[in-house]
Amino acid sequence: MTSFLRSDRSRAVAIWLACVALLVLAMVVVGGATRLTGSGLSITQWKPISGALPPLSVADWQVEFARYRAIPQFRFVNPTMTLEQFRFIYAWEWAHRLLARLLGVAFLAPFAWFALRREIPRRLWGQMGAIILLFALEPVVGWWMVSSGLSVRVSVAPERLMLHLGLAFALLGALTWTALDAWAGSARQTLPSPWGGRALGLLGLIYLQILLGALVAGNQAGLVYNDWPLFAGELLPRDYAGPGLWATLAHSQGAVQLNHRLVAYLLTFAALAAGVGAWRSRYLPAQSKALAAGVAALVLLQVGLGVVTLMTRVPLSLGVAHQLTAALLLCLGAAFAWRVRRV
Repeated sequence: MTSFLRSDRSRAVAIWLACVALLVLAMVVVGGATRLTGSGLSITQWKPISGALPPLSVADWQVEFARYRAIPQFRFVNPTMTLEQFRFIYAWEWAHRLLARLLGVAFLAPFAWFALRREIPRRLWGQMGAIILLFALEPVVGWWMVSSGLSVRVSVAPERLMLHLGLAFALLGALTWTALDAWAGSARQTLPSPWGGRALGLLGLIYLQILLGALVAGNQAGLVYNDWPLFAGELLPRDYAGPGLWATLAHSQGAVQLNHRLVAYLLTFAALAAGVGAWRSRYLPAQSKALAAGVAALVLLQVGLGVVTLMTRVPLSLGVAHQLTAALLLCLGAAFAWRVRRV
């Protein structure tokens, strides 16, 4: 019983944070499906409260469809779309926003309960503050992203998509780390070890690769250069360079796909090196070794999935699976980085 009563941990808080992390994982999956089905711009207004209800009558649907017909995506991409087809893409975006609302309630209501009862360990309040900030930023950046595709563009700005997805993955990682902290309590022993820095570096590389993947998605770069390991039979994409540095790094389809591939190779090498090194280490416990091996295995799976997704021109099922695996990889990488700092 005493292990459940330690003041530096709360397993109830840990379970709550883990459940919230699962909801964020669901958000990532639904968000990926929303993007892949071209549904993200179907709701052209941001109404956090009243927008929770979908259109309830034919007249309401006509009003929503009229708003969508006024934006460039309808005029230039979907000019023949029917009301029934619009209902399909609207349902994806509405589900994404509804899940976001449920996620907010699932976090805020228990947070208030645990805070009032003083069940959140004091040492975790800094991490909780970071989580609250990420929760606050995510819907604001989400609408900022959507608004970029409502007046001039036919899709959202890739860099805004990267920031939106990056915040979601940062939130997922923070929830995972804090849940582990709340479950285990403060470390009883911390020894100098190079593995803390190595694991954090690997986690940072995973996160960078996710951001680069968001740029690939935002530029629809998975629909070009669908051979591998070459680019249309050549070593490098012909259209790598844009009119400027930012245009190249954020908006060139050739550049974002090449950068994503190069970091994938680097990440694969780093993950395999960490896995082998951890397994051979005499100082790491079995849990750390297993987590390192899991990260390496999941990276290999993700690389294979990425190649197949690219060569089949990003079907919905594979695109969602690729994004889900990235989220799981981030969680596993965070768990590995958390664990090796407690040897």
